[in-house]
Amino acid sequence: MPKPPVDAPIDVKDWIDNRPLAAYQWLILSLCFLIVLFDGFDVAVMGFIAPSLMQDWGLSRAAFGPVMSAGMVGLAIGALTAGPYADRLGRKKVLLVAVSGFSLLSLACAFARNPYELAVLRLLTGIALGAAMPNCTTLLAEYLPTRNRSLMITIMFTGFNMGSGLGGFLSAWLIPHHGWKSVLLAGGLLPLALLPLLWWLLPESARFLAARQAPASQIAAALAKLGGRFAAGTRFTVSEPTTQHKAPARQLFSERYRFGTLALWLTYFMGLLVIYLTMGWLPTLLRDGGLSIERAATITGLFQIGGAVGAIVVGWIMDRHNPNRVIAIAYALGGLCIVSLGALSLESSLLVVGVAAAGFCMSGAQTGLNAFAPGYYPTEFRATGVSWMLGIGRFGAIFGSLIGGAVLSLGLGLPLLFTLLGLPAFAAALAILANGHARLRATPAVTAP
Repeated sequence: MPKPPVDAPIDVKDWIDNRPLAAYQWLILSLCFLIVLFDGFDVAVMGFIAPSLMQDWGLSRAAFGPVMSAGMVGLAIGALTAGPYADRLGRKKVLLVAVSGFSLLSLACAFARNPYELAVLRLLTGIALGAAMPNCTTLLAEYLPTRNRSLMITIMFTGFNMGSGLGGFLSAWLIPHHGWKSVLLAGGLLPLALLPLLWWLLPESARFLAARQAPASQIAAALAKLGGRFAAGTRFTVSEPTTQHKAPARQLFSERYRFGTLALWLTYFMGLLVIYLTMGWLPTLLRDGGLSIERAATITGLFQIGGAVGAIVVGWIMDRHNPNRVIAIAYALGGLCIVSLGALSLESSLLVVGVAAAGFCMSGAQTGLNAFAPGYYPTEFRATGVSWMLGIGRFGAIFGSLIGGAVLSLGLGLPLLFTLLGLPAFAAALAILANGHARLRATPAVTAP
C-alpha cells in the first residue's frame, strides 16, 4: 500500500472506515470481550454464593440484602466517575486500573470476616466494575469501522451473559468441594491472569490520541497495527469541531447535546428497569400462579437466552438501518410481548415463546443501545457520555429490584401486573425516538465512530 503524501493530514475515523477489518481489531474485540465476561461473572457471583454464605454465617435474607445491593450501587458510582477520567487520561489507563481493582477486590472479598466488611468490599468492587464496561465500549467503538460497529459491540456484550453463565457452572463445581470463598478467589484470579495481556496488547484509542494532539508517532504506531504505513511527517486529525475545553460532564449538557443526553438516560433507565423487574420477579409471579419452582426458573432462564440471541440480531440490523428506529421497534415489541404474557395461561406453550421473545427484544434493544451511544458524542467526551448513560441506567436496575416486591404485594391480577411491567418499555421506545430528533441537531458536530 503506497504511503500518503507527507503534507496530507489523515482523518483517523475515515482511515479506519475505509479499510477492511484487520486481525488486530479482532484482537481488541477479544480482549474487551474477556473483560466484559469477567465483569458479568463478578456481577452475578453474589447470587450464586448467597445460599452457602448465608448458611455459613447464619444470616437472614434481610441481613444479606445490603451485601447484594452494595455491588449494584458501586456499579453506578463507578460508571459515573470513570468516564471523565477516561476522557482526560485515556481509555486504556482507566481500563487497566478498573480490571486491577475488581480483580484484587474480589480476592479481598474472599477474606471478609463479616457482612459489613463484605458489603464495603462489594461496593468498592462494584465501583471498579462500573468503570470497566463503558470504557471497553468506547475503546472498541473508536477502533471499529462504522459499517461493523453495532454488530461487533453487541458481540462483545454477549460476554456479559456468558460470564454470568460461567459463574453458575463454576459455582456448582467449586462450592461443594471448596466452599463459597473459592468462587470469589476464581473471580479475582482469572482477570488478574488476563492483566499482563491487557498491558501488552491493548492499545490506547488512536482517535483519543488524535483529539488530544498526541505525538504523531504514537498515533502512527497504533494505526500501523491495523496495517497502516505512514511517512515521518504525517499529521493525524479527527473529523470533529473543537469543543470548548470544559469538564466533559458539562459538555453533555451543552445546548447541542442536552436533550439527546437526557433521552439516552431515560431510555437506558427504563430498559434496565424492565429487565431487572422481569428477571428478578418473574419466577415469583410464575410460582404464585401455580408453577413449580423448577419450571418457573427454567422459563425465566429463556428470557436471558433470548436476550443473547436478540443482542446479535439487533446489532446486525442496526448496521443496515436507522439505529434509533431499530432500537425503538425492539423496545416496543418487547413491551408488547411482556403485556401479552398476562393474557396467556401459565400452562400454555405460548408462555415459553412469549418469555423468550420478550428477552430477545428487550435485551437486544438494551445491548443495541450500548452500541449506539458512542456515535452520539464526539471523541473529547465520548467516554463520559457512554459511562454516564450506563451509570444512570444502573439506578433503573436498582429501582426495578426494589419496587418489584412492593408491586407484587398489591395483589393485582397477572394481566394488570404484566401490563405494568411492559409500560416502561414503551417509554424507552419513545425516548430513543426523541434522541433521534436530537441527533439531527448534533450531526454537524459528530459522525458515528
